Amino acid sequence: MDNERVLPLTTRVPVLATVTTAVLLAVTACSDNSTDRAGSASPASSASGSASSSPSASSTVKVPSGVTLTDQGSKLTFGKPATVIFEPVQERGTVLQLTVLSARQGTLADFKGFILDDAYKRNADYFYVQVRVKNVGTGEVGGAPVPLWGVNRANTLLPAVNFTTRFPTCPSRALPPRFGAGATMSTCLVYLSPNKGGLRAVSYRPSQQYDPVTWTGPIAKPKPAKKS
Repeated sequence: MDNERVLPLTTRVPVLATVTTAVLLAVTACSDNSTDRAGSASPASSASGSASSSPSASSTVKVPSGVTLTDQGSKLTFGKPATVIFEPVQERGTVLQLTVLSARQGTLADFKGFILDDAYKRNADYFYVQVRVKNVGTGEVGGAPVPLWGVNRANTLLPAVNFTTRFPTCPSRALPPRFGAGATMSTCLVYLSPNKGGLRAVSYRPSQQYDPVTWTGPIAKPKPAKKS
């Protein structure tokens, strides 16, 4: 899946952006920091797909003895772990245990201090998803994004928003620089669903041919606004 050329912003602000096959988001925060860059996107991707025997036909990842992979197409509820092969690049991968713990809907008020400069961002739904990641394989995958997508009511894949400035409401981060065997981390992922598209599921789908593992569960309502 190809991405369009990345273009520099013209304002000197940090960027909140998705590097995505589904949507383009560049929400900027009010700051005097140096110029950053926003990702841009190719057309939307459907969340449906056909099954294959592994995430990649040429996968080099070995599954440790005693570790059982979750079947492709498994439908899990929040709190249930999935064990999957994760290979961000050829010959660099491991086996991850991914758990989607919970989800709640956010509001535009959460982005106070960010510049929502077009109707696309203002008319979206925002969701915050708590996840836990454990490396149960033997490979090193430090620095890679957490490989989970949102899925909206139109069955479109929603990439997690990539923050280049701090967002305390849902602190998001990639895997630490070192994430080898036995490493664990918890994080919060933000998903933007265009046109008030909701959130139907969270998905692990490393390739077009992979029948995704999905999580569903109750989505908490937005927190009430604080009274001044």
